[in-house]
Amino acid sequence: MFAVASRRVVAQSPHAVSAFVFARRCMSSVPSTMKAAVVREVGDAHALKVETDFPTPSLEAGKVIVKNQYAGINFIDTYHRKGLYARDLPFVGGQEGGGVVAAVSDEAAAEGIKVGDKVAYSVFGSYAEYTSVPAAKLLPVPDGVGLDVATACVVQGLTAHYLTTSAHADLIKPGEWCLIHGVGGGTCQWAAQMAKLRGYKVIGTCSKGKEDIGMSVGCDELLVLDEVPGTSYEDYESMDIVAKVMEITDGKGVKCVIDGIGKSTVDISINSLGHRGIFVSFGNASGAVPAFPVLRLIGKSAYVTRPKLLDYITTREELVGRANEIFGWLQDDKLKVAVDTTFPLAQAAEGHLYLEAGKSKGKVLYEI
Repeated sequence: MFAVASRRVVAQSPHAVSAFVFARRCMSSVPSTMKAAVVREVGDAHALKVETDFPTPSLEAGKVIVKNQYAGINFIDTYHRKGLYARDLPFVGGQEGGGVVAAVSDEAAAEGIKVGDKVAYSVFGSYAEYTSVPAAKLLPVPDGVGLDVATACVVQGLTAHYLTTSAHADLIKPGEWCLIHGVGGGTCQWAAQMAKLRGYKVIGTCSKGKEDIGMSVGCDELLVLDEVPGTSYEDYESMDIVAKVMEITDGKGVKCVIDGIGKSTVDISINSLGHRGIFVSFGNASGAVPAFPVLRLIGKSAYVTRPKLLDYITTREELVGRANEIFGWLQDDKLKVAVDTTFPLAQAAEGHLYLEAGKSKGKVLYEI
C-alpha cells in the first residue's frame, strides 16, 4: 500500500512538497513529554512504573511518530522487564502497538505515509502515548479490521504465522500431525487455526479453565489438563500426554511440536516427535528450557530449533507478506481473534501480573 502511494507522491512534486510541509507542521502538535510505562530497574511486575513526563521521541529521518491507541502485552515483555533478555536501562516497555500516524518524516512521506493513517507495528517502546517507528516497520491496517485486533496481529499473529509456515522447515506436510501446547492462550490460539488452514492435523493442549477456547480453535484432538493448584496454568503432569499422542497417531508421533511453554513441556515435546520430526521451542512461559545433549535426538533423527520473530521478518517484503495473509484471513472470517482483556496503561503492573498468572484466554492489551 505504501509503496504504491510513494510513486504517486514522487510523480506530483507540488503535492509532495505540501505533504512534507504539513508533516513538519504536525510534529509541533506532538507534546514534548508523554505518559509511558518505564523500567528503570529490572524486577517483578511492579518494576514497570507509569511516568507522566517521559520525553516524547523526536521525529527522525525515515521514521514516523505513531500516537498509540493500543499496546500489546506479550510474554517477551516480561522477559525484558525481569532481565532474562537484557536491555539497556531505562527503557519503555512493549514492542507491539497500533494507532494513527501523528508525524511523518520527509523520507516516510515519500513512501506515501501520511498523518492520520491507521497502522500497527512491532518496535520497542509501545507502552507509551507516542512511539517512533521506522517507515519500513509499519503495517497499514485495512478497513474492517479494528485497531485492537490489528495490534494483536503484530507479535502473536506474526509469530504464529512463521511458526506454522516457516520455522518447521517444511518437515511437516499437509495431512500430518502436529502438537501445539497451550491452545487456550494467546499465540497458540492463532497457531492452531493457522495450522489447520495449512492442512495439518492438530493435537492441542489446554487447561480445564480454557477448554472453551481450546474447543473453538478447531483442533482435531484436544487434550484437556488439570490446572496447577492455585493457578490457571496447565498441569502437564496430570496426563500422560506422550501416550495420548502416540495413541492418536497410531504410534508414529507428530512431525512438529510448537511449544511456547518451555521448561514444563520440553520432555513431552521431544518424546512426542515422530521420525524426523521437529521440536519448535519458541517461548518460556514455565521457565527457560534447560540445556540437553543433542544425542537425545538420535533415536528418531529429530530436529530442534529455537526461533525468534525478527529472523522471519527480515525484509519489508516478508513482513508485509505475512501481515497481508493474516489480515486477509481475518477479513474472510477464516481466523478468529480473541481480545481477552484491556487494561488502561495506568495499570501497567496489573497487565503483566494478569498475563504471568496464566489467566488470559486471548490477547491482552493496554489502552493508551
